[in-house]
Amino acid sequence: MISSRELKNKEIININNGKSMGFVTDIDINLEKARIDALIVPGQKSSFFGMFSSPAETAIKWKDVKIIGEDVILVDHPQPMDPEEIKETDEYIGP
Repeated sequence: MISSRELKNKEIININNGKSMGFVTDIDINLEKARIDALIVPGQKSSFFGMFSSPAETAIKWKDVKIIGEDVILVDHPQPMDPEEIKETDEYIGP
């Protein structure tokens, strides 16, 4: 069994792109069902160059957690693609 303190000391890595999503800042617990529903990590800054707002939070559903390792947590979390990355895919239809 792992404690909430141990979870908060682990970095989350998205296996879809290999990027760090940050460290766990909170845990969403369903008290009625006695289970973890999601891990919460800091999100991207959402305003002009991130200067005028605090970062939004990202919830990673517990079902998306694949492996809890000694140092990191690997998750399969879909994230919006960068517009330039979309142009490189076969699904892009545009100018």
